[in-house]
Amino acid sequence: MNSPDVIVIGAGVVGAACALALCDAGLKVLVLERSTISSGTTSAGEGNILVSDKTPGPDLTLGLWSRQAWFEVSDRVGGGFELEAKGGLVISRSAEGIAKLRQFAVQQRIGGVEAVEVDHTGVHELEPHLEPDASFGIYYLQDAQCHPMLAAARMLQAVRVAGGEIREAEEVIGLSRAGSELSVRTKGGLFTAPIIVNATGTWAGEIARLAGSDLPIAPRRGFILVTSPVPNLVRHKVYDADYLANVASGEAEIQSSAVVESTQSGTILIGSSRERIGFNTSLDVQILRRLARQAISLFPLLARVDVLRAYSGFRPYMPDHLPVIGEDPLVPGLFHAAGHEGSGISLAPATGELIRAAVTGESSFMDPTPFSPARFMSTS
Repeated sequence: MNSPDVIVIGAGVVGAACALALCDAGLKVLVLERSTISSGTTSAGEGNILVSDKTPGPDLTLGLWSRQAWFEVSDRVGGGFELEAKGGLVISRSAEGIAKLRQFAVQQRIGGVEAVEVDHTGVHELEPHLEPDASFGIYYLQDAQCHPMLAAARMLQAVRVAGGEIREAEEVIGLSRAGSELSVRTKGGLFTAPIIVNATGTWAGEIARLAGSDLPIAPRRGFILVTSPVPNLVRHKVYDADYLANVASGEAEIQSSAVVESTQSGTILIGSSRERIGFNTSLDVQILRRLARQAISLFPLLARVDVLRAYSGFRPYMPDHLPVIGEDPLVPGLFHAAGHEGSGISLAPATGELIRAAVTGESSFMDPTPFSPARFMSTS
């Protein structure tokens, strides 16, 4: 492509959503990916599109808008990525946990979340194979799921149809200003544009530093177990309320809680663990065993189901648990769309909309200030 209006770095689900939104705004978009489409964090995601884990405030506002936008994206690209409004069930098995879960749900309802309390009967009507003593939960009707790699691929296919270009195996090794434009150097060549969007997830801090800026993004490793197909064993996304505390925690040490959900193929995904130990890709069998035990505590029948494989990925962790979306105050023309931690898939369409609005100068659905990169930077 000659003279693109925007270069998006990163072809994961967030980069794809940004590229699609910018193409739909009439801009010529070039996407550069250091490996292959969805080869980073997106490939290790469960496909969660959640409102149940969003704290009231800007995070929830972003999440609610994005949840609805996912279905509009599906219409825009012709589907094909297993989008399903399956709902989520959050379980608590202690008096203290139930009280906290109730309080959290009350706050979310004020913000527009559909959250319904369910008793012992209701819990087991939703999930007949749940452990017998589970007696309280919150059913989140708006929680959904998709296949994240297919979602990114479908959005990027639409970008190509709209005249955009995607170049794989273009690892960025330099980023500098060239007159009125920014220059991106890869191992394969040099590309220039007035606008650059950094959508590289866990590696977004490295791109920022290449440009002379910085982002406090750190990798937060997590493991997932995948079982053999067991149709109808798990009907919704089901997780223990401890998951909410783990998401909000800033601790570096290992944390895990039971998160169980099925896919359209019938396999069951089991998580969730979180730890900050850098880009350590080693397999930790003890964590896998811990995840399996926690999942069996929710669904005892899982003890008789085979595990096909396990994989890990790195969530882009931010200290305040909010993504970075907007223009870099130190590098005009450089926009960041990263730091979503475990919500990158969920928040991708909303992130694309905020980037579109910031780049074009048009209004958007919410005030983007809480996500500004400036909150971590000094311009003096």
